[in-house]
Amino acid sequence: MALVTITYPPGCKEINEDVGTDELVRRLKQLANSFQQMVQTEDEKILSIYTPLALHITDEYFINNNSRDVQLLVACCIADILRIFAPDAPYKEPQQIKSIFMFLIKQLGGLRDPKDPAFKRYFYLLENLSYVKSFNMCFDLEEFNDICVALFTLMFKIVNDEHSGKVKNFILDILTPLITDSDYVSNELLDIILQNIVEPAKSQRKHAHDLAKELVNKTSDSLEPYIQQFFNQVLILGKADDRLFIKNKVYDLIYELNHICPSVLLAVLPQLEFKLKSTVESERMGSVSLLARMFSEPNSKLAVKHRALWQAFLGRFNDISVDIRTKCVQHTMHFLTNHPELVDDITETLKLRQHDSEESVRYEVVIAIVSTAKKDFDVVSKSEDLLNFVKERTLDKKLKIRKEAMLGLAIIYHKHLSNPHGVPEATKNAVKWIKDKILHGYYMPGIEDRLLVERLLVTRLVPYNLETEDRMKKLFFLFSTIDENASKAFIEIQKHQMQVRRSVSELINLQKMPPSEERNKAITLKNNSLSKFLPEPVKGLEFIKKLSQHMATDDNMLRLMEKLCDPGVSCKESYEATNMILKKLGSPIMTNLYYNTVKMLLERISSLLIDRDAIKALLSIVIDALGDGNVITELGLDPDTAGEKGLRLLYVLSFVFPRHFMYRDIIRDLMRNLSIDKEFIGPLVLNILSFIGKNKPINEMFPDLHNSLKEVCISFIKTGTPKQGKQAIKCLYLNTTENKEEVFSGVLDILKANLNGEKNKIFLTAIVTLGHFAYFLPDKFPAHIKNLVARKIVKELVMQDMTPARGGTEEWCTYDELCLETRCKLEGFKMMARWLLGLKTDEVTAQKTFRMLNAIIENGGDLLEGQKPNPAEKAWLRLGAGCAMLKICEQKGVGDQFTNEQFYVLSRLAMDSVPQVREKFIGKLHKGLNKMIPAKCLPMDFMGIYTLAGFEQDKRLKRIAKDYMNADINRRRDYVKTLLMTGNGESTGSDLSYILPDYMLVFAVAIITHDPNYTSHLDVEHLKRIRQALWFILEPLMTKNENYSFVFYQDMIQKMKNHRDAVNPEDECVNFKMWAVCDLAIGIITTRSTNFERKSLLAEPKIPSTYFKEPDNPKHMNLQLYVPSELEVERSSNKKGGLHSSLVAGDEAEAKSDSVENGSSEPEPGPPRKRGRM
Repeated sequence: MALVTITYPPGCKEINEDVGTDELVRRLKQLANSFQQMVQTEDEKILSIYTPLALHITDEYFINNNSRDVQLLVACCIADILRIFAPDAPYKEPQQIKSIFMFLIKQLGGLRDPKDPAFKRYFYLLENLSYVKSFNMCFDLEEFNDICVALFTLMFKIVNDEHSGKVKNFILDILTPLITDSDYVSNELLDIILQNIVEPAKSQRKHAHDLAKELVNKTSDSLEPYIQQFFNQVLILGKADDRLFIKNKVYDLIYELNHICPSVLLAVLPQLEFKLKSTVESERMGSVSLLARMFSEPNSKLAVKHRALWQAFLGRFNDISVDIRTKCVQHTMHFLTNHPELVDDITETLKLRQHDSEESVRYEVVIAIVSTAKKDFDVVSKSEDLLNFVKERTLDKKLKIRKEAMLGLAIIYHKHLSNPHGVPEATKNAVKWIKDKILHGYYMPGIEDRLLVERLLVTRLVPYNLETEDRMKKLFFLFSTIDENASKAFIEIQKHQMQVRRSVSELINLQKMPPSEERNKAITLKNNSLSKFLPEPVKGLEFIKKLSQHMATDDNMLRLMEKLCDPGVSCKESYEATNMILKKLGSPIMTNLYYNTVKMLLERISSLLIDRDAIKALLSIVIDALGDGNVITELGLDPDTAGEKGLRLLYVLSFVFPRHFMYRDIIRDLMRNLSIDKEFIGPLVLNILSFIGKNKPINEMFPDLHNSLKEVCISFIKTGTPKQGKQAIKCLYLNTTENKEEVFSGVLDILKANLNGEKNKIFLTAIVTLGHFAYFLPDKFPAHIKNLVARKIVKELVMQDMTPARGGTEEWCTYDELCLETRCKLEGFKMMARWLLGLKTDEVTAQKTFRMLNAIIENGGDLLEGQKPNPAEKAWLRLGAGCAMLKICEQKGVGDQFTNEQFYVLSRLAMDSVPQVREKFIGKLHKGLNKMIPAKCLPMDFMGIYTLAGFEQDKRLKRIAKDYMNADINRRRDYVKTLLMTGNGESTGSDLSYILPDYMLVFAVAIITHDPNYTSHLDVEHLKRIRQALWFILEPLMTKNENYSFVFYQDMIQKMKNHRDAVNPEDECVNFKMWAVCDLAIGIITTRSTNFERKSLLAEPKIPSTYFKEPDNPKHMNLQLYVPSELEVERSSNKKGGLHSSLVAGDEAEAKSDSVENGSSEPEPGPPRKRGRM
């Protein structure tokens, strides 16, 4: 070096190690300024002059100088030298070149702070290096990749929001050629670039992310093969350098690249189909998550461009993994809202997934569709299939799924209410069933479903916050357009809420009583009963007790609750009282269980829809509809049914809210409708007035209106239809408290005159009216009524057949197709039943009536055997006689007067040859059994008739009978639970045998024994059918009974087998048949029982002496088998510790020990036939 002469530009001084730092900085500034003024040249002379200086300035002393300013100025000089010497730099040694560029990269780090005083020089350095693409001279170096890695790493690290667009552009100008002009891009460099387009850089270092995006866009053609190679290694070969950050971000990377530059993925995306079919769940999940996002994004055309990949993705909706199926379904909302062209494909996949075996998947299906409806209502409203999927899920076995489905449908219906004229045709069609479906949810067994339906009724179907008139129009529209089952559900909602309201009122009245032990006990019982109106009664009881104590200590709370339960409370007052009560319960948060429990109770008792103003508005709307007014067109109702539906709605509300009807203007407007010449109006309006009168008779409130009402009622009784006459008597009776004898003696005279007249429709009305007259006034005119019944109903009607023989072979017809005489006879049966119900205790008359009705059934409906009635009329007469007998049997006293033979004859209607007779008879049987237990229902004997439904061949009728039976069994079990919960079970323990459904087996055995089709205990085929019939009733008794006791049933059946038949005790054929049925029953409980725990039931086995005769020897044990050998139960030890039918096998000792354990070794004396009443 000493021999080389270093030439400096004019005005520049020598720089060396001997110069002090400050002086060195000044000299370097002069040198940098001089170089900055020079232009790029190809003059070899000039270049050769300054080459020594160029080499000198890269000396380690300058590059590694401790002074930051020295290093920066040196870097600027080198950058200018590279510019001046371009394209041939004065540096030739590879190691020297690497050192220089690593030094330059280090200096570029000064760009990170634009506020730095030296930033202008750093910017100049950047600009200079960018201008001449100085870094390109590193291409041939072995360490090129190291230089690139260092440079790219630095640039992504320092770029920030304070940098101007120029800085970022110069950075891009430096980086871009290193990729586009390079022969190779390493995975390491690729990793540095691509890691900045995914998380966490995407959210944490936004400017680095933007820089990486622009760089990828600028260099996409060059990067594409290297990106494809990387994905090939990862996706296909499953190999990649573990040091690479992007190895674990493959799917995120594909997603971002698809946004930045989709072209680089043209060869990559098809590879994802391979991953979709991978055997590794995590790989499938990753690819599904990625593609779901990519396919579903707005404006994405991926599904159109890559159909094979799209179809493969759809296949994952049926993946074996629950998580993957769930992930697919979760994204369907985005498909539905963003891609109308894919709706058909998505709908088809959801069709399968809504039936998925996994509840979480079904739940997500509902959530996806409902979320779509909330976000873009039109998408769902245009698709009947999507709406139907939600519709089906309202019947899902899981509550949370049913709940979301119901809420979703309610939202759709509510939006339709807001804009009924601006919705697609699919929504209009759906609205027709949505309200039905929501109300049908009230039939679900869980109380949570009922609470949900009640809430949706007042928030979505008929929003309580609407103005009164608008609210009533919505209610009228709802009730006028729902189906029959939904109407029944609506009525049940009103009845249940009334029941809860009444129970709370009773609790309030108890709280107002003076403190006493009896009061406290009554409050405890009432708390128990109230808890049953809430989900999880055991937990709810704790908070009901707390509420009760709250009312006892807070008079304001008690007054608010009393106001809420006031029958005359307005909707506004109810709403305000509810809010004030809730404010006293603490914060409305999920963890405040007291608040949430009481809130559910308040929802059930608050009257937010109906008050006096609402009834007046509704009545005005209904009157308009009856006159075919504008409201029918406005609401789009059927003019033929709207008026009748409106009156039926008022009828329902008058039962629940009679206090709101007790105003002169409302009663007057109701009575004005009686003058309208439409047949349905009279009975409905009279029914409404009856409920008003039941609450408070009209003659006590408005005597003038009562006089008008009396005239109308007498007119209906005299010349009206049967329905009008029936309701007129009832209405007149309930609204008349003065001069009853005078008023009704006139009515009786009218009835006598009509019954003595021609047998026409007026005669039919007189029969119906007389029945209700006798029911309401049995003691006022007993002799007159008895005379009319004996002479006009029995002698001249039932015992006569004046109409000539009716031809025809049809076994059934409608009621209106029957001849007048037959219809009169049917109404005569009903009339006698009502008369006896009113008499209650006239045993002799009851016995005569039973004999006559029994004879009608025995003779197939043709009492006189004159062959005049046709088959359809005979069927109706059999049914009518049987239903009348059932009706009479509901009343204790007169209902206990029929004989065993009559009971067996009556039961045969459950096996009648005409299916309509069977269906209607079973329906009446259920209705009688399902009434108030135990006071007003049919006794336990009639539960045994259900066993005959086990012989039913019609699957539909068998299913109906089974539903009825299960309902009656559950009703009795619930009643027993209530008795035990309230502490009354022990005191009535002896009566539980007339309530517990388990005893129905005793009566079933007696009924089967006297089945005319059962002729021999050796008839194997019929015995098999009997076994099926026995299992029909035993299945719900055994499998759905938490108190099931094998020992109880075993003991009860053995006791029956120890008895003889009470009707024919000496007829061995009958006894053998009965004992064979017992053998079949013991075989069933032995082979079907899963729990042989030796526990006794809530009562002891008792055999009624009415149907079974006790043996002469109380210790007699009938252990003989009476079924053929092929039906015997094998003797084998039960694996669970019990003995497999010791009784059938003949193990006398075991039978005796079981009998002793369950109560006594001796049979109990059979009780007299007793009603199930306390």
